[in-house]
Amino acid sequence: MTTEPLRLLTIDDDDRLRRSLRAYFEDSGMTVFEADNGIEGLAVFAAQHPDVVLVDLMMPGMNGLAVIEELAKLSPQTPAIVVSGTSDLNDAVEALHRGVWDYVTKPIISLAALEHTVNKCVDRARLIKENERYRLNLEELVVERTQEVARTRLQIIQRLGRAGEYRDNETGMHVIRMSQVSRLLALKAGMSEGDAETLLLAAPMHDVGKIGISDQILLKPGQLTPAEWEIMKSHPQIGADIIGEDPSEIMRLAAIIALTHHEKWDGSGYPKGLRGQNIPLQARVVAIADVFDALTSRRPYKEAWPCEQALDQIRAGTGSHFDPNLVPLFLDIVPEVLAIRQQYQD
Repeated sequence: MTTEPLRLLTIDDDDRLRRSLRAYFEDSGMTVFEADNGIEGLAVFAAQHPDVVLVDLMMPGMNGLAVIEELAKLSPQTPAIVVSGTSDLNDAVEALHRGVWDYVTKPIISLAALEHTVNKCVDRARLIKENERYRLNLEELVVERTQEVARTRLQIIQRLGRAGEYRDNETGMHVIRMSQVSRLLALKAGMSEGDAETLLLAAPMHDVGKIGISDQILLKPGQLTPAEWEIMKSHPQIGADIIGEDPSEIMRLAAIIALTHHEKWDGSGYPKGLRGQNIPLQARVVAIADVFDALTSRRPYKEAWPCEQALDQIRAGTGSHFDPNLVPLFLDIVPEVLAIRQQYQD
């Protein structure tokens, strides 16, 4: 495996020193560029992109400190080494503050020692670049894994939601429609885009507790007996128990919605008889979206209602079943709701 020769730029107004440096470093296998002042040196740097720069401090026009400062702005990862005849400690400290990597004084006693300094700085620069590449690759990997976990979690949420819905709606499209409608209504009610998106992702699990209800009750074509109704009313708690406690914001909201989406504004709902604003806003939103879509969908125990009849039922439930502040907002978005129904047909 061949490697490109190291590219070195020397910026110095001393012609004899530049020739000496060029001859030595070219004999060492490097490619050498020269400039006799700061402005020319920056131009050569921009054109050739060397791996390392040697720069004098005392030059006419643009001095070495100004050159170092510009080099640090243009390419802070490229080593700049001062080679200067001044022994003023303040100059050395200032050069380090402006971004120089090392400091060599003139006269140069040993070119081999200077070569060692050059190689040391270049090796350090390469290590920094490799660490940066590793860091970036690691960050990309973490992002990919995080996205993969998020996608997997979302798929589990959606599939578990469909598993519960499949019991009495074989297409599972109800959970998609009511989730999309919930998001629209949440935005209409003033929720942020982020909160509405979280609701969209959590809502499909609202009826996952149906998994725990027997077909004899869930699919019964006739009216439920009081005992059967009590069993049916247990599915919100079953859903919350299935979802359980989870640090994920989506899963926490899914559990809340599963538990409270059958609560009613007047306190006559179940399982806890919550009233008014004691019912979480997300559950009040889902209640309207869920009931409207359920009414307008065919189930084993009922035919689909016409849209206007379902809307009348929503209106009739204002202030008793449904949040009276949300119903008018829902009625405002009926065209968008119907578009969702058209897009996600059973």
